[in-house]
Amino acid sequence: MSGTKLPVSVLVVIHTPALEILLIERAARPGYWQSVTGSIDRPDEPLEDAAVREVFEETGIVAPRDRLVRWNVVRTFEIYPQWRHRFAPGTTHNDEHMFSLEVQGTGPVRLAPEEHTAWQWLPWKEAVDKCFSWTNRDAITMLAESRRKAGGIG
Repeated sequence: MSGTKLPVSVLVVIHTPALEILLIERAARPGYWQSVTGSIDRPDEPLEDAAVREVFEETGIVAPRDRLVRWNVVRTFEIYPQWRHRFAPGTTHNDEHMFSLEVQGTGPVRLAPEEHTAWQWLPWKEAVDKCFSWTNRDAITMLAESRRKAGGIG
């Protein structure tokens, strides 16, 4: 299995208390904006470890495990045909596990240039509109709805 990606990934929505959302632009697909995402490295890698690793690799942000929120939400999506070569032959779907990470401000981000070319902080509704992935849009909306129910952001 060396060199192939596993079809299990994490999605980490990084946000401020005011629900400004960090989005990063994919290097391989200009105009494709997303939250932090990444596959587990090995079948026994804990999802929280993958989330912490991906946040650091893609943004330079250190995500303490106790600040990472696991939503216990898994979305299965079809892998775009142009990206299937990265997985084992015949793999067409991926299971994505949702996490969120609250940070105190909209500080600068250190991108992995081979993966992403730009970053921006956006109010949650604008971030939803900018994301190319339906799972990412759903995750941001779910976060905002949870905050609204808790008496937070509108």
